[in-house]
Amino acid sequence: MSEPTFKQRTRYWFDNTMSKGTKALIGWLTVITLVLTALGALLLLAIGSGSGGLGSTLWTSFIHILDAGTITGDADFNFASMVIMFATTIGGLVILSSLVGVLTTGLDAKLEDLRKGRSFVVEKDHTVILGWSDQVFIVISELVEANESEKRACIAILADRDKVEMEDEIRAKIADLKSTHVVCRTGDPADPADIALVNPAQAKSVILLTSAEEDPDAQLVRSLLAVTHGGEGPLRCHVVGAVADGRNLPAARLAGGRAAHVVDANDLMARLMVQTCRQSGLSVVYTDLLDFGGDEIYMVDEPGLYGRPLGQALHSYRTSSLIGVLTKEGRCIVNPPASANLQTGDKLILIAADDSAIRLDGSRPAIDESAIVARGDTGNRPERTLILGWNAMSRTILEQLDQYVTPGSITDVVTDHPDAAEAIRKIGPTMRVQGLNFKEDDPTDRRLLETLNPGSYNHIIALCSDDVAPQLADSKTLVTLLHLRDMAQRTGTRFKVVSEMADDRNRTLAQVTQADDFIVSDKLISLLLTQTAENPHLSQVFANLFSPDGSEIYLKAADHYVRTGTPVNFYTVAESARRRNETAIGYRVAAEAPHAPSYGVHLNPDKAQQIMLQPGDKIIVLAED
Repeated sequence: MSEPTFKQRTRYWFDNTMSKGTKALIGWLTVITLVLTALGALLLLAIGSGSGGLGSTLWTSFIHILDAGTITGDADFNFASMVIMFATTIGGLVILSSLVGVLTTGLDAKLEDLRKGRSFVVEKDHTVILGWSDQVFIVISELVEANESEKRACIAILADRDKVEMEDEIRAKIADLKSTHVVCRTGDPADPADIALVNPAQAKSVILLTSAEEDPDAQLVRSLLAVTHGGEGPLRCHVVGAVADGRNLPAARLAGGRAAHVVDANDLMARLMVQTCRQSGLSVVYTDLLDFGGDEIYMVDEPGLYGRPLGQALHSYRTSSLIGVLTKEGRCIVNPPASANLQTGDKLILIAADDSAIRLDGSRPAIDESAIVARGDTGNRPERTLILGWNAMSRTILEQLDQYVTPGSITDVVTDHPDAAEAIRKIGPTMRVQGLNFKEDDPTDRRLLETLNPGSYNHIIALCSDDVAPQLADSKTLVTLLHLRDMAQRTGTRFKVVSEMADDRNRTLAQVTQADDFIVSDKLISLLLTQTAENPHLSQVFANLFSPDGSEIYLKAADHYVRTGTPVNFYTVAESARRRNETAIGYRVAAEAPHAPSYGVHLNPDKAQQIMLQPGDKIIVLAED
């Protein structure tokens, strides 16, 4: 093969130079300007018109290039000089026009680059959010509340979306960011080079949002690998995320390593759904614990209580509620034995409105012994549960129900979901305690609901279908709930209904149906991720609370703890629960449940304040059963 010619080499060199962008173009225009200036000056000197010498002639030529109006002052030149200056001026017009075009194009490109958000985020101790979904607005809102006490906090978002569009959506849905500054960057949340733009090396936490892709867990695993292993060194902050399919949890945790806290979203929501259907109001308790607007969970050192029994610590806080201990080895114990001593280095796990509200109360608690009742719980009986609808967490719901109900219990599933029949066929033989029945039909059909006799069931669960769009799924669920409400009113029977909503904005509409409780899966998972991002130890606390093993949150009859109809303080209620090896953290007023936004739930009350509980009211406790 022949060697490249000089022309080919020159063309190749020139093309490489031009590919360097606006700077190269301006450089070439500068060179052409200097060459044209020198050529014009030399020609003037050659014909004898450069009377002022070389410097003056160069200046004259340069002025003609820059200002086309200068040619009007060439009347003193001879014809040859005028031709030279005219040609020089024409060349200058071409150069200036090209320069304006190059500068305009370069400026547009720079503005477009700024619009894309490709600059490095120079922040420290900020929160990084990778990905974009409806969860982002819940996470930002909660972080804004959490950062309210800080003078300047920052949230950096990296998503494969236009920077300006993201900023506009955030401003439209979150009116007041308070002291929090939100920075958006455009990039691939699974690309280490793009992730580096939001500076995760100096962040305090990284939150991975569930992707809207067909396989969100694949995107999550890629992002975990990119953020934990794609940097120059080990990541000092912690990373939180949630898988949509529990089968991908081991892979996600392996990808994230020790720095990551990954949860199974469907498993957690299924556990909460089962717990809530058996005791309405529970989701309100969890929501209050998970969001930053009300009471939250804190972990505090209390050297003044080292060596003392935890039963004493239980009554040592008037406006905070003790729920557990984080040992110096990092083990979380919820509802610990009251006789156990607090060891040096252990931390108390408390519920409080704010960390500033956590104060030791040295006064002796006023406990009314005459108001304490020692009444045992009634034995568990077989239960009938009706599940209307089907989605990805239905299988886990059935498995969890099988761990809670007693032998002889029955669960009926009614849905027209295309995947339900095959799933029921596989899971049926695995049920150890409860019987399982399936009917393939439309749960929004009023005539079908009437034939089911919903009043004969102890619990009814209405699920959002995942084979249609979220808004349509919520609409179908609302139709089912409205039918159930009308049937309850016509028959004078109260149905115990807990429902799932796909979109939190539809929760207000659903309250018209007067169901006992509503669970918004995406919202609760978003709240859980945000809380864990702020305090990674909380993942252990909630794992214990959601597990059927160990202590969980229960709402139990108030008249099993204290005499109803008489004033009593919460110190007395907490002491009654302590004697049952339980921890009381609040109460629920039945009369407020259908109307109040909190469904009558009062979490972490002032222990010295007098309350009057009535039959039907509940005490919120941590207990093993």
